[in-house]
Amino acid sequence: MFTVLGSAGFIGSRLVEALQRQGHDVHAPARGEQELFRRDLGDVIYAVGTTADFRSRPFDTVEAHVCLLRQVLQSGEFRSLLYLSSTRVYSRDARAEEGQRVTVDPANPDELYNLSKLMGESLCLATGRDTVRIARLSNVYGGDFESQNFLAEVIRQAVRQGRVRLRTALSSAKDYVGIADVVAVLPRIAMSGKERLYNIASGRNVSHDELLAGLSRLVPLTVEVEGGAPEVVFPPISIERARHEFGFAPKNIMEDLPDLVAGFKKAVSVE
Repeated sequence: MFTVLGSAGFIGSRLVEALQRQGHDVHAPARGEQELFRRDLGDVIYAVGTTADFRSRPFDTVEAHVCLLRQVLQSGEFRSLLYLSSTRVYSRDARAEEGQRVTVDPANPDELYNLSKLMGESLCLATGRDTVRIARLSNVYGGDFESQNFLAEVIRQAVRQGRVRLRTALSSAKDYVGIADVVAVLPRIAMSGKERLYNIASGRNVSHDELLAGLSRLVPLTVEVEGGAPEVVFPPISIERARHEFGFAPKNIMEDLPDLVAGFKKAVSVE
């Protein structure tokens, strides 16, 4: 039996659907449900979190990433718990492997997200329970047409306006991983992971230039880059741990781009 916390969100809702298709009993409690600590939660996947709007919601961000987690770890009855963190925590480092130390700057308000995720991770590890694990996810894509994240915003602009305006340089690059690959591997980690921490990513950075070149083959497109736009390149993310243990072999976003564009076109036509 699984309990998915954060089941109203993009990743959480897709997890619930995938688990139910596999025949699992799934509990998807509403926010603030009072019965949460009065029942066996089974295998918990903690998908509560904020995303693109964390800068304007610092207190909600900490509440989501740390405070509720503390209650579940301290008072919940569960077999295992998988905390969904983020590969953003590697943003200041030259590499991105699970066993390394990570660098953060608490004076930078943009890093509140990273700090809160790391605090959540630290709580998980401090329990000393081998069945409390962490999955650091890269930029998850797939059918989230209302998202304010970079990828969704770029595709939405391309489909609606035929024009994309970038605030970061074309040479900027990041890792993207598909939701289908994510929801397939997370339950396996939750139930049987041998390690305490896993990176879940594609393992390959895609530059803005490559992404927009692919988009331009699908829709008429003009690209504008703001003057002085900085280059932001995230370190390549190692997925060898998940690959070795679970045979994790995620798709490349460039393969999925035509389906993503088609989905956004359909969503736009319905509006």
